[in-house]
Amino acid sequence: MRLILVRHGRTPSNTELLLDTAAPGADLDDHGRWQAKTLAERLADVPVEAIYASNLVRTQQTAAPLAETVGVPITVLDGLREISAGDYEMASFAMTDEVSAYQSTLMKWSTGDLLAKVPGGENAIEFFERYDAAIAQIAVAQARHALAVSHGAALRVWAAARIRGFAEEIGHGHLDNTGVIIADGDPQLGWSLVDLQGTLHFAGD
Repeated sequence: MRLILVRHGRTPSNTELLLDTAAPGADLDDHGRWQAKTLAERLADVPVEAIYASNLVRTQQTAAPLAETVGVPITVLDGLREISAGDYEMASFAMTDEVSAYQSTLMKWSTGDLLAKVPGGENAIEFFERYDAAIAQIAVAQARHALAVSHGAALRVWAAARIRGFAEEIGHGHLDNTGVIIADGDPQLGWSLVDLQGTLHFAGD
């Protein structure tokens, strides 16, 4: 199958640099709603047969224009939610210690420390268990082209571990709002990167 993974559109929490990971989360802002509309236009020629979103409202709002265009309902899967910030929920990037702890936890996962977590958050084993289960649920529905709207940290961590070629392609960048990861495969044989759209790199990356 072809799996199309999309990061949600922009929210006020994005512009205010907040760790907004808990449900229901922030709504899309005006620019985010425009991004959702243009996402539907960008994917107009893709034969999407199934659409999924997390339990945070911004993913459902991002998926809505495409769902209306192709006439496919949105199925909400809690497992697609963002990696929990735990006790640091809604910390701003001005709160350097909290944000650094969250980011360093994700880095520890990539180097094999799967039990690392922020206070009140989840470890890598817990994250992959619920995210893999969500992807498996998408796959078992047997849509040839399925789209799932999720979140920046969750998408990067999962794709780096599960999609061959993703980590090398994204490098030190990150997935921008309504950025798209396209992969072919299945949960048993694994996934291979087909395309990566909407990455953002900072100076020096």
